Amino acid sequence: QVQLVESGGGLVQTGGSLRLSCAASGSIFSFDVMGWYRQAPEKQRESVASLTSSGATKYADSVKGRFTISRDNAKNTVYLQMNSLKPEDTALYYCNLVGRTSWWEPTRSYWGQGTQVTVSS
Repeated sequence: QVQLVESGGGLVQTGGSLRLSCAASGSIFSFDVMGWYRQAPEKQRESVASLTSSGATKYADSVKGRFTISRDNAKNTVYLQMNSLKPEDTALYYCNLVGRTSWWEPTRSYWGQGTQVTVSS
C-alpha cells in the first residue's frame, strides 16, 4: 500500500505564498509521476503540476511562473511552492503518485486526502 499525506494548506491573502508538502510512505517500488491536482467547488479536478521520475516538470498554464514543483528523494516528499497566489487558486489540493509497489505489480494511481488552500481578495 501507498500512503500520501498532504500538508501546508491554509488561508492566505492575494499575493501571498504557501508551500504544500506531500509525504509518500509504504511499499513504493518505483514511481512514474508525482504531481498536484486541485478541485474548486463545482469544478472538475485539474492538474496543477507534475514531476516525472526523470525530473521533467509540467505546469498548468494558469500557474506557470508562479508555482514550482520539487522533490526530496531522501524524504520521499514532493513540494509545491505557490507564489503570487490569486483568489482563483482557491481549491482543495491533492497529491498524486503514479507508480508500482513491486516490479510484478501493475502501475497504479494513488491519491492523498487533500489540503485546502484559500486565497482571500
